[in-house]
Amino acid sequence: MAAAGLVGGYAVARWTKKRPLGGVVLAVAGGVAAREWQQAVGGKGAAGLTAAYVGAFAGSHPLAKKIGAWPAVFSVAGAMAATSWAVARKAG
Repeated sequence: MAAAGLVGGYAVARWTKKRPLGGVVLAVAGGVAAREWQQAVGGKGAAGLTAAYVGAFAGSHPLAKKIGAWPAVFSVAGAMAATSWAVARKAG
């Protein structure tokens, strides 16, 4: 869900040319992901993964200046998916 939120949020913002609409997609997906993380790994794990999600979003901006927008979005989405999987696997 987190990776989909990062990719989907950027896609909506880019294609509609309405950044706030992309932000809504990003936030809704983040909320759904946080609820799933809460159930899977508990409060501390969910808080850490939510912070990583926000960090991935923020980090995609300077990364985009170096490698391009879509490669940056896919890179941080992949890193977020891998992190989420690793934390959930360790907890389970």
